[in-house]
This record gives sequence, C-alpha cells and structure tokens, in this order.
Amino acid sequence: MNRKMRPVLAVVVPCYNEEAVLPETIRRIRQQLDRLSGQGSIAPDSYMLFVDDGSADSTWPIIAAYHERDAAVRGLKLACNVGHQHALLSGLMHAKDDADCVISIDADLQDDVEAFGDFVEAYRQGSDIVYGVRAARKEDTPFKRWTAVLFYRLMRRMGTPVIHNHADYRLMSAKALEQLACYRESNLFLRGLIPQLGLPSSVVTYDRHARFAGESKYPLRKMISFAWNGITSLSVAPIRLVMAAGLTVFAAGMLAGAYALYSHGRGAAVPGWTSMMLTAWLLGGIQLISLGIVGEYVGKVYKETKRRPPYFIEATAGASRGELHRQRAGAPAVHAEERASAEALQ
Repeated sequence: MNRKMRPVLAVVVPCYNEEAVLPETIRRIRQQLDRLSGQGSIAPDSYMLFVDDGSADSTWPIIAAYHERDAAVRGLKLACNVGHQHALLSGLMHAKDDADCVISIDADLQDDVEAFGDFVEAYRQGSDIVYGVRAARKEDTPFKRWTAVLFYRLMRRMGTPVIHNHADYRLMSAKALEQLACYRESNLFLRGLIPQLGLPSSVVTYDRHARFAGESKYPLRKMISFAWNGITSLSVAPIRLVMAAGLTVFAAGMLAGAYALYSHGRGAAVPGWTSMMLTAWLLGGIQLISLGIVGEYVGKVYKETKRRPPYFIEATAGASRGELHRQRAGAPAVHAEERASAEALQ
C-alpha cells in the first residue's frame, strides 16, 4: 500500500476478566481513533477489536453492548481461556484481512494510548513493525523492575531475540501479519517471534502508567512460567546447558577416577571405594551427555510436531472485511452460527 494514504488502523485488545477497566479503555481508545482520524492520519473506518479470553465476569456482555452502540467496537469471544499470547494472536489474525496496520495493547491502560500517533507516523515512514518500549517503570515495584531486567538479560543470554523493556504494545503492518501467519507455533511467545520476521522496524518510547482498575493477571508464578515458556519455545539453550553439565561432570569424573586409581595403587583406598567413585562419576557424566544429545533432538521434534488448534472462536461482534467478502462470494460464514447465538442471547 501507499504509506502516504490514510491507513485503516485496528487496535487489538486481549481481555481476561477486565469488566472494571473495559469502559474506560474503550473510551480512551475511541478518543485516540477520533483524534487521529480528524488529523487525517488514519482512515475513518478504523476500529478496535476486543478479544475475550474466556472471561468469567461481564467482559463479553460489555463488549457486545458497546458494539451495539458503536460499530467501531468489535469483539471476539474465545470458547475458553487459552492464555494471553494465543488470545492476542487470534485478534491479530482476525484483523489482518481488513486493516492496513494493527496496534496491540493490553486492556489495563498501563501502556500509554497517547503514543498511537507516534506508532502510525513510524508506520507511514516505512516501518512494518513498531515496538513500544517503556522509557520508565516508576509505577512498578523495585522487585518487579529488578526481575524485568533479569528476564530480558536471561532471554538474550539464551539466544532469544527480544527488545529490552518491550512487552506486547506494538504496531504491525499487514505485511508483517501475513508473515506472522506463516508460523504455526504451539508454544507461542510473540515477543521473541516477531523480531525474527526481519522486517523494517523502529521504536517508540513511552512512560508506563499504573493500572487503571482491577488486578494484574500476571502474579510472580505466571511471570516465571511465561519467561520459561519464552525460553523453551524459542531456544534449545537449556538442553545444551544440560549437555554442558554432563561434559563437566564427565571431566570431573575422569579426574576423580585418576585420583581413585592413584590412591588404589598406593594402597591408601578403602576396598570398594575406587569402583564406587568410577561408577558414580563416569556413568553419571555419560548419562547426562546422552540425555542432552537425545534431548536436543526431542526438543526440535517437539516444537515441530505439535499442531493443536491454538483457539476456537465462540462468537463475534462485528464481521471483518474478509468474512464479509466470503459471504458475498457465496461461501459459508465462518462463525455465522456462533454469532447468531450471541445475538439471540443479547
């Protein structure tokens, strides 16, 4: 597309039990869309897409109610909770058919919506990916700031390409989304996957705010699990560390075995001690080396063979341009039954 034209912008917002903050989130995003549209930066038919990730509260009824009043508010309701990354992916894949560029942002309003204009300007200057990078984390606790630094350093050490202080606040062009759609990752970690697309990119910095309402969906336990999933889904470094440990233990076993044989030759060893040392050290090292080698291949096969569906869409509020095109062409509507059920419930 011609980057000087007014692009259709979609704002994708994954939601999980966000009833407390959702009305304010919709208001602020709508305000930014109106501002950018009035300035001529984006097309008037730009919109926001909220993805309900199996919420147990009134998140979906709120989305559906706002859609009835404002067509720019669209929604996807996933059949069950699939996690933040897959919920975000479902929104990106749904929006890629009718948006020139997509901004992804969390619903908690900690990421500054005022930066939308900078994202769009960077896109119009030629960037297919624009990363939102936190310039300051004053609202985070010292522990969270320290663990965040540790997380990004560890990811880089493990060979995972991540942008420092970047979460999932970013803009992606339609071209970037098409390339992302080629990936069939089951263990999804978008922060490390998107930089591998290799498209022209830039950075927009912003100050992170306090959460507007509700509670964080990422306590320490989930943060650790998220980091571990990111490392293991994009890197085989942990398996190689196991192999390195095996080699180290094996080398130590060789030294211990030499010392055991020397002690035995001098008659200073207790009967049976030499054989025990040789068995414990040498066989332990060999087993770890073997485990590391087998794990190297198992890890690669594991990442390539899992082909489970990442999500199922239960209902929609507002059809995408791609879905409307399929309906005009006579093809069956992708989620017609689910949408009809949702409308009947409303």
